[in-house]
This record gives sequence, structure tokens and C-alpha cells, in this order.
Amino acid sequence: MLSLLWQRRSREAVISASSHCSRSLIKMNIIKKISASYLRKSKMQQRCQSNRRPIAPLGSRILTDPTKVFEHNMWDHMQWSQEEEERAREKARENSLMRVQPEDQDKYEREANKYWNEFYKTHKNNFFKDRNWLFLEFPEILPKGRKDQMNKKEKSYHVKLNATNSCTNVGFPGMFEEGKDYCQNNLVDGLTAVRGHAYNKSQAEPVTDNKHVKNYEQEPVKQESFPGSGATYTILEVGCGAGNSAFPILKVICNTPGAFLYCCDFASEAVELVKSHLSYSSAWCSAFVHDVCDDSLSYPFPDEILDVILLVFVLSAIHPDRMQGVVSRLAKLLKPGGMLLFRDYGRYDTSQLRFKKGRCLSENFYVRGDGTRVYFFTEDEVRNMFILAGLVEVQNLVDRRLQVNRKKKVKMQRVWIQGKFQKPFQPPQNSRQ
Repeated sequence: MLSLLWQRRSREAVISASSHCSRSLIKMNIIKKISASYLRKSKMQQRCQSNRRPIAPLGSRILTDPTKVFEHNMWDHMQWSQEEEERAREKARENSLMRVQPEDQDKYEREANKYWNEFYKTHKNNFFKDRNWLFLEFPEILPKGRKDQMNKKEKSYHVKLNATNSCTNVGFPGMFEEGKDYCQNNLVDGLTAVRGHAYNKSQAEPVTDNKHVKNYEQEPVKQESFPGSGATYTILEVGCGAGNSAFPILKVICNTPGAFLYCCDFASEAVELVKSHLSYSSAWCSAFVHDVCDDSLSYPFPDEILDVILLVFVLSAIHPDRMQGVVSRLAKLLKPGGMLLFRDYGRYDTSQLRFKKGRCLSENFYVRGDGTRVYFFTEDEVRNMFILAGLVEVQNLVDRRLQVNRKKKVKMQRVWIQGKFQKPFQPPQNSRQ
């Protein structure tokens, strides 16, 4: 009898211990998941801070074991040794020894429009991928709380409008949910000014074609009419190309009351590709041909109406002597508090080091085989340009990554410069004594 009782208690003890172990494992797994979730969120929050490096759009990967370098296509936040920096500098010096002849340099400048048009005639919209990473690197693109401020009536309106304009569910592959959620929670202030008047986005109505735009304050004097003149939040993308940035942005703002996107390009072929896209609608976007280097050409809207200017891999295609003029002119388009978002090629990027002798136009400025040109920046150059234009530095950093071709076992050091520059708020006028 005692033996049976002892066996029974032993079994109960084993079951209890097993149950306790299972509960402990479950708790540990829950803690791990919560910790991982917290770390992911904390990394994402670092994006808006000017003194932090950007996190890769699909998660940060740090190479700690060189033997595993070919396990992923991209490694983030690469630190260059002094020897690597010196080798890159020497390689750039070597490929700059033989310069393009002056008469040919004049031709590339004079016929830049022709070369970019030929580029888009050849590649159409197949060359670049959609830049869905924009919403992670630049959450400032969109107004704060764009979806939360929509009431049921507005949602119903947009469903009908989207069905008409084909603005949703068309031509936006690869939009990841993490990026959309982050954009909704980490965006800029919701009160903006249009032509000197402040509007609350929660009360603003959707933008439609210009002839139907409502005058929000019902002023007795008729507002100047131009594309997007009734918008309460405006974005300009400079160098829109085939729309690889424009259409991911349009997918979001076509459900945002009062938002409007301007996009321009030097090449008429590129603008036609944007306008012919199924997702293009004049209700939310105005695409136009514009040479940003020509100060005599006016934009189709007045100065100081833009909340955001997107300048991504565009400035590098312009002659260095004309860059400052371009940046200064763009700064005038921003309203006080508006933001210019910049990303471009950094000094000693792999694409710079691959140029052969005879392709160098001037120091760190090259011409490709198709006649298009590219410049490679440093942080200081970017900082000086935008500060001289009257903007305030919010972020300016070097983004170094290691890109890997796992099939060919090739490693490429990529270098980009990313910056955010804000137009200062105008000081209040002194009241009369």
C-alpha cells in the first residue's frame, strides 16, 4: 500500500515538474517575442532622429562574421578601415587622370535632355524598382494621422473616387505593411498653411480636379487657380523619372484629404510615362516637364506652398557649377517649416570606382556610356549647399552598405548620402508701437 502511494506521489511530482517546465518555456518564448518586437520598434523610431544612422528598409543586418558575408544580399552600417578608404581614394584618383575633352564636355551639358530622353525611350519603366523604402527613410513625406482623421463619409467618398480614378490596387507591387504602419504613426504635424491660411486636416475635404475645388474659407476674392491650388498638403518630387517614387506616394495620398503631389522631370519621355500610367490622376497629381537648372522657367505654382520636396538621386546628374542655384531655387518653394528630403550617391561608392579612365568630366563628376552624368558627394558638400540656400540641417549622414552578389561571389561597397533640411519658420513681425 505504501509502495503504491509512493509511486502515485512520484508521478504527480514528475507531472508537476513537467508542467512547470512547460509554463517556463512558454513564458520565455513570450518574453523573447516581446523583446524582439520592442527592439524592432526602437530601431524604427531611430529613423526620425538626426544623429542616428538609417535602418535598412527590411531590417538592419550587421556583418559580425566575415565568413558569412554571402548569406545575405546586403549588409548595413559598414565601417571602412583606413586601408580601404585609402584604396578607394587612390582608385578614384587613377580614373580621374584622363579627362573628357572640353568640346565633348560641352556636348554632354548642351544635350543632356537628349541623353535622358533616350534613356527613358530605351528602358521605359523597367529600369528602376519602386522606392517603397521612402516611407521608412523619410516618414516626413506624409501628413500626420492621415487615416485616423478620416470619418466614414470621407472613406465612402474615396472608395467611389478610387474606383473612378483607378488609384488603388493598380501598379503598386511590394508595398510592405511594416512601412505603412510606421508612416501612420511617425509623421509630421497635421496643421499646414496654404497661401498664408492655416487649415486643419481633419476638416479638410478631398482634392478633386481644379474646377471642382472648394474654397475652404469661402473668401470673397477668388483664389488664384493652378493645379492643386485647393490642397492643404503639397509634395514636389524633382526628377520623377518613370514614377518609381511617385506611384508609391500616390497610393497613400489618394486616400488623404487635401494632399496633392507635383512631380517633374527634365525628360519629356519620363513625364509621359507617368501620365500614361493607370494610377495617374489629375485629382491627386500634376506631372510636368521642367528644367530645374533654368531660373527663367517658372513652376506651375507659386513660391512657399510646398510642405515637402523630394530630391532623390537627382542632384548628382546636374553639373556641379549649377547645383547651388538649383538648391536655392527649390528652397524658395518651401513654406516655412517645410522639409527638403535628399538622398544621392556618396564619395567612393562602387559605381564611382568602376569608371574607366577617360570618363571623368571633372573631380568626382563622370559621364556614363549612355551620355548621362553623375556626381559623388561628401557630407560637407551637401551641408554647405543646403545651409547656403537658407535651410536648417535636420539630418545629414553617410549610409555605407555592403552589397553582395551571392551567385558571382562579388562584394560591392555602396555609399549614399542622406539628408533632411528644413526651411526655418519666419520670425513674427514686430507689432506697431
